[in-house]
Amino acid sequence: MNKFKNVSKKVVDQQELSRLVAMWNLLGKKIVFTDGCFDILHRGHVEYLTQAASKGDVLIVGLHSDASVARLKGEGRPIQSQENRALIVASLSYVDAVIILDEDSPYNLIKLIKPDVLVKGADKLPKDIVGYDIVSARGGSVIALDIKEGTTEKLIDRIKLTP
Repeated sequence: MNKFKNVSKKVVDQQELSRLVAMWNLLGKKIVFTDGCFDILHRGHVEYLTQAASKGDVLIVGLHSDASVARLKGEGRPIQSQENRALIVASLSYVDAVIILDEDSPYNLIKLIKPDVLVKGADKLPKDIVGYDIVSARGGSVIALDIKEGTTEKLIDRIKLTP
């Protein structure tokens, strides 16, 4: 069995994601969605994504494209390409699908997926999370999770300080 091929199959386009979402809905799966840059994957990301995955049966991750990350985070970001970041996130056993998100907001993707659970970091109140209206109108949950361990920015700062 080619494990790399299995990982790379989890990185999907919008058409494949629509097909997967339809199948998971038919099977009665509880779909969880989150999005982020996941530039230098660290323990905080792993804990966050693990917690997100535990809120349902299927975890879909919207991964911001290189252009989107540059717009959101500024010059010099991302450190890793969207292809590398997507494969790294897809390699996590509890991630079921990764889609590259070129828009700065995941709103249109959330409209497409209509997840049962929407998860973001605790820097916002659930009602202020993009997509709250879509998910709550369908009776779903919007959850703000703490990222307990480090940030990519802190890692980058530490690297810059190393002689």
